Amino acid sequence: MGPGLRLVNSKYFTSILQDIGDSFTADTGNSPWLLSPSGDFAFGFLPIQDTDHFLLSIWYANIYEKTVVWYANGDCPAPKGSKVELTANDGLVLTSPNGYKLWNTTEGLSSVGVSRGVFNDTGNFVLEDGEFKSRWETFNFPSDTLLPSQVLRKGGSLSSRLKETNFSKGRFELLLQNNGSLVMHSINLPSGYVNVENYYESETVGTQLVFDGSGDLYLLRENNEKYYVSKEKVKVSTTNFYLRATLNFDGVFTLLKHPKSSTDSGGWTIVWSQPENICHYFPKLGSGVCGYNSYCTLGENKRPTRRCRKSYSLVDPDDPFGSCKPDLIHGYAEDELSETKDLYYSKILNGTYWHQNDYTHLKPFIEVQCIIACMEDCMYYYLFIFWHIDI
Repeated sequence: MGPGLRLVNSKYFTSILQDIGDSFTADTGNSPWLLSPSGDFAFGFLPIQDTDHFLLSIWYANIYEKTVVWYANGDCPAPKGSKVELTANDGLVLTSPNGYKLWNTTEGLSSVGVSRGVFNDTGNFVLEDGEFKSRWETFNFPSDTLLPSQVLRKGGSLSSRLKETNFSKGRFELLLQNNGSLVMHSINLPSGYVNVENYYESETVGTQLVFDGSGDLYLLRENNEKYYVSKEKVKVSTTNFYLRATLNFDGVFTLLKHPKSSTDSGGWTIVWSQPENICHYFPKLGSGVCGYNSYCTLGENKRPTRRCRKSYSLVDPDDPFGSCKPDLIHGYAEDELSETKDLYYSKILNGTYWHQNDYTHLKPFIEVQCIIACMEDCMYYYLFIFWHIDI
């Protein structure tokens, strides 16, 4: 342990204490700033893939994959040489190499001030005042993940990251509403507009969402009854497995486990996920789980996959859930139907439904009649004609 760090037994179980004035600098050669007493969790800077920036974060440290469970500066990653410091007035303060303040814990921090930092074996980092009372803690300001022993109270939320390796705020949110209902909805970027249609709603209301130390995840009702988010109780040993409940970048809330004895890089496996099929989500505004001009199918482990329409390709090749653009420029040929046939063709996609995307409703029509009607209509701007069947 470095200067100012002490191992103690406290109300947070065995913990590492950090004193005012302690600091840590982002550098590729650095080890973590802090390790929990068990060594299960690390706190410090992680390099962001393919960049020269760093993420102030907490991660599982005893497995091959450094799995991030909390992060602070996703929208404003720290350049190399940035520093995080524990101060008496502002708590944790993250500054760039030129001294510009990137992030701090002032939000939620009382005017009493901070006397120490506490990092414990639950993976929670706590700022305490002189009377050992908690004034700020990472468990109260989660990013996209809940850990065993963590509670989400009314008004609390999880925000997905933008991509698997991009920690900017993403397109999905899990929220325990003030009325006690647990919901998930999408967010339109870059405006930040929240779609009012939820793609998941709990069947009951509760006072808090509890991920207890035994690995159970449930809504706690006012009568102290438990409503399990998985619809039924699913028991996983916290003695043998690391656990995390994460709102993935694709909008699926998932409980995952990793054997504590394993060093396999692919060790995280799904215990359960909600919703059961996010591809059924069609908001009145926005594009749903996938981008525009694409469609969603349920892949392995009930995770969605996105496909572009035929002859469409991704706008951003690095964003597999982004929008798609046509490979050809749309246009209209002012000529006879016989010549138009050479420019356009039809494509059938079974089991696909373009929600609220109907141009017109023609019936009773067979396939050939529908194709001819579309070819003859100069206001039909799409390159393809799709027969659709409700999923």
